[in-house]
Amino acid sequence: MDVQVNDASIQTDTQSKVQAEGVCVSYGGKQALFDISIDIPDRTVTSLIGPSGCGKSTFLRCINRMNDTIPNCSVSGQIEIDGMDIHHKSVDPVHLRARVGMVFQKPNPFPKSIFDNVAYGPKIHGMAQNKAELAEIVESSLTRAALWDEVKDRLDEPGTGLSGGQQQRLCIARAVATQPEILLMDEPCSALDPIATSQIEDLIDQLRTKYTVVIVTHSMSQAARISQITAFFHLGYLIEQGATNKIFTNPNHERTESYITGRIG
Repeated sequence: MDVQVNDASIQTDTQSKVQAEGVCVSYGGKQALFDISIDIPDRTVTSLIGPSGCGKSTFLRCINRMNDTIPNCSVSGQIEIDGMDIHHKSVDPVHLRARVGMVFQKPNPFPKSIFDNVAYGPKIHGMAQNKAELAEIVESSLTRAALWDEVKDRLDEPGTGLSGGQQQRLCIARAVATQPEILLMDEPCSALDPIATSQIEDLIDQLRTKYTVVIVTHSMSQAARISQITAFFHLGYLIEQGATNKIFTNPNHERTESYITGRIG
């Protein structure tokens, strides 16, 4: 498989934003992740790649404690954001999820207007003192998601009436509206056509100047195009992490090379 790597502005010496040490996850009696230790640099795109069922999404959900909402799921080990233990008793998961936004595989706008979709998070977190401030947050969030020009005259229309690609950008706007520091994206382009996928990829490249982006992707070519760091998961283990250019051209582990070249999958 020939994968074109865009290695422009790869930085591996950036300060870590997220540090995970010895993270294990089990669902009931079945262990899904084994002793995951990884540093995720600030203001970069880190791609998590690997075969289906290898633990990529499970690890992604650890970063904002979404696994807490799954019955019989247990998480051990330590995850820190800027040195803060996210499992410390003083940490409110609701506030953590405002700090760590998430965009899911399938666009999931609320059954509300475009405006209310974006305004929902700032409202519940008390981020606006009045309607004017709320409108400003909505406009800036839609602008960051490269959607403002397309929807500014139809903010009262349902978000569900947008195209698939627009809905996903609306979900990104909703995620950035709470002013997060980290954006988690779980295969955000898998339900989109190639044109919408290209738009989302361009947007992700812009977003990394303000946010730490962690993306799960089933597409190795996408990982090569948009990420500076790539981590390869296999059977619940983190096999290798490094600069995307190196992972795709000169990996350290034979299993990584086998996956990249299509011998395992």
